[in-house]
Amino acid sequence: MLAHIIFWQKKVTQHMKRLWFKRKLYGWGSKAKWFAFDPISWQGWLVLLIYLTLFFANFSRIDINSHSASDILINFIPQTFVLTLILIAICYKTGEKPRWQWEKRKND
Repeated sequence: MLAHIIFWQKKVTQHMKRLWFKRKLYGWGSKAKWFAFDPISWQGWLVLLIYLTLFFANFSRIDINSHSASDILINFIPQTFVLTLILIAICYKTGEKPRWQWEKRKND
């Protein structure tokens, strides 16, 4: 039983060490192509898909209930800011740590 628990714990820690997002080769931060973070695993793509779905659903929900463009912006910007902070936190936690870099890494 104890061996099974130790094996399971090692599997979980190995799984958590896999990266979901990759850092840029040049500059600071996560690797940018069409978005600020480049997902490199299915978990990263899932996080990005959930973020984009919530982003557009939130905008649609606010747009339906608002009467002017300023109403949309006043409600949309703070909620999008919080949603984006959550995305950045997930990317930071599950990806390569952002740092200044101006050359290819030896392990690439």
